[in-house]
Amino acid sequence: MKILFLTLVKIKSLEERGIYTDLLRKFSEEGDEVFIVCPSERRDKKPTHLYKEKGLTILNVRTFNLQKTNVIEKGIGTLAIEYQYLQAIKKYFSKTKFDLLLYSTPPITFSKVIDYIKKRDNAFSYLLLKDIFPQNAVDMKMITEGSLLHKMFLSKERRLYELSDVIGCMSEANKKYLALHHPEINTEKVEVNPNSITPVVFIQTTEEKRAIQKKYGLPVDKKIFVYGGNLGKPQGIDFLIETIATNTNPFVFFLIVGSGTEYIRIHKWFQNQQPKNALLFEGLPKQEYDLVLKACDVGMIFLHSDFTIPNFPSRLLSYLEMKMPVIAATDANTDIGSEIKKNKCGYAVLSGDILRMQKAIDEISSDAILYTQMSENALNFLQREFKVDYSYQLIKNRLENV
Repeated sequence: MKILFLTLVKIKSLEERGIYTDLLRKFSEEGDEVFIVCPSERRDKKPTHLYKEKGLTILNVRTFNLQKTNVIEKGIGTLAIEYQYLQAIKKYFSKTKFDLLLYSTPPITFSKVIDYIKKRDNAFSYLLLKDIFPQNAVDMKMITEGSLLHKMFLSKERRLYELSDVIGCMSEANKKYLALHHPEINTEKVEVNPNSITPVVFIQTTEEKRAIQKKYGLPVDKKIFVYGGNLGKPQGIDFLIETIATNTNPFVFFLIVGSGTEYIRIHKWFQNQQPKNALLFEGLPKQEYDLVLKACDVGMIFLHSDFTIPNFPSRLLSYLEMKMPVIAATDANTDIGSEIKKNKCGYAVLSGDILRMQKAIDEISSDAILYTQMSENALNFLQREFKVDYSYQLIKNRLENV
């Protein structure tokens, strides 16, 4: 079987670890041929080109800058990308017939590519719904509800859902949201297909942990609470800063690792306040980040309180993989916090509730027995519900029932 995966993520090899590469690697290991179309941004200064290795073909399509750029170029690039992808696919994959078409949101602007491949190859289309746009942009006041731009994106969203033979949602709350706000969608083609990975066992001795902590300036005698990932408006950075600023527990330390549109603001706060209970790093390579993450104790998730869509950040999986309890500070609409509570591997806090946040931090840092239980539950939660084998089988089942 030949699989075509459309993405905005820059993928270089299936040896990389992540929710998409792990899934595609599973298909490859099962004997399928994997074809990936991903961007080569303007700043990379490279033309559209092919890369091949055993069982894998990557088509890098020259695009506008899509990440870490101004709003205008990002907007133009997002609208232009389906035409750029379609042109490249017609040129480089004209004689390749695909059986399965996989794609994720963002973006929602792949409709022309999907329509073309479905008609040309009679391919089965499967959407991995990781982002509900444009509502998330409305929530963050990046788009005005009812505006011409909003209506245009709503039309593209509906067309994307219409073209998808199956829509795999990240959680039950996402599935319910889709049913409530898009009643035109046949419910039989919507299922929960969660973020998933191939778990790796990370073994780190006490001596190795201390060495990592010393290398990165982390205390060896405190519980280290880590936030790793995007630092943007959707994360509600104000509450992250407030959490650090108001914490007075002498046995607690915060590590922030990430980048994004709000990084400069949080960096300035660190420069001005020079907190003694926290460190900020501007991102780390994946392998290095995993070593640092393993040397930490508790994972943290932050989501803006204004969200009406049920986000389910994939960084949860990185924490669970490290056997780390998790504190999720979120809006009231997502179910990631309730899932963490249900599986007894951490705490759920409403973003903005600083008293509840500090109470959760104190409890998890002071109770060794509770911490150990939550650590074990975290890994069990991952093994039970977020393994890539499950996501793979869901897709295969749908294909076999066509």
